[in-house]
Amino acid sequence: MQTNKLFRSISVEKLDKNPFKLIGKDWFLITAGQPNKFNTMTGGWGHFGVLWNKPTIIIFVRPTRYTYHFTEKYEYFSISFFDKKYKKVLNYCGKFSGADVDKIKETNITPVFHSSGTVYFEEANLVFICKKIYQDTVKPEHFLLASLDKHYPLKDYHQIYIGEIIDCFIKI
Repeated sequence: MQTNKLFRSISVEKLDKNPFKLIGKDWFLITAGQPNKFNTMTGGWGHFGVLWNKPTIIIFVRPTRYTYHFTEKYEYFSISFFDKKYKKVLNYCGKFSGADVDKIKETNITPVFHSSGTVYFEEANLVFICKKIYQDTVKPEHFLLASLDKHYPLKDYHQIYIGEIIDCFIKI
């Protein structure tokens, strides 16, 4: 149940967005926590799909990121997509750690509190609220291409979260 009148709920089956553009080019904010304490970070890797007969999003968070502590602790997370004019916000949220700076204050984005307890942003144009249903760690011994390890010079292998999409909103 969404609490912001700037959005309307939509069935994920009715979306006509290109996931490769949304994820790989436009990027998004991964947000986890609760209204009194949350963090957000920029994501550029992920998947949309159907798994275990559920609409799902798969996200990847390195354990070296401050957001990792929130995605580990809380049952829900949000994925927020934005118009091009917010690219500087996404750059900032990817470059700086919420452990060191107040990203919300510095970027002037407005948190919205979902009934699940998680947070998304009023400036977004598309939002997914997800409930974690599976997680695991990227295991380098399972790479079938040795070249994939180049993405992990610090050996900080991503935590993989599969979230069931429980709510989806688009900007009115």
